Amino acid sequence: MSKPKSPDEILQEEFLRERAEVLGRAGTRVLESLNTLRRIEEEIAAAQGRYEELAPVQAVNSPGGGESQTQRVRLRREIDAQVHRYNRVREEAKLRYYYLIVTREALGLRRHHWVEAAYRIPPKKAMPQDG
Repeated sequence: MSKPKSPDEILQEEFLRERAEVLGRAGTRVLESLNTLRRIEEEIAAAQGRYEELAPVQAVNSPGGGESQTQRVRLRREIDAQVHRYNRVREEAKLRYYYLIVTREALGLRRHHWVEAAYRIPPKKAMPQDG
């Protein structure tokens, strides 16, 4: 039979559980933002693939030329909107990462090298150029 825990031991265990939950939530929020970035990046790549599949802009008087131009313009706008969305979510991910580091610091954790490796924030996306 084990010795009953003292009130101090019980409080210490609760404190440790709460620390783990706080850190877990902060890490989960960063990870959610990074996963959203990956999904947006896939959407951008798919739209760019569709854009590149369309024939280069043809003369408006050639068969299908006007329709191809309209599709390219629509896809370009879609890509631009997704790049803007990506960069907004990236800023959110940076903020959430900052909160994670601040939380770790507040809990007395000072070394963050593994956190930096695990939660690497990708670079900002530039608007694609027509080519």
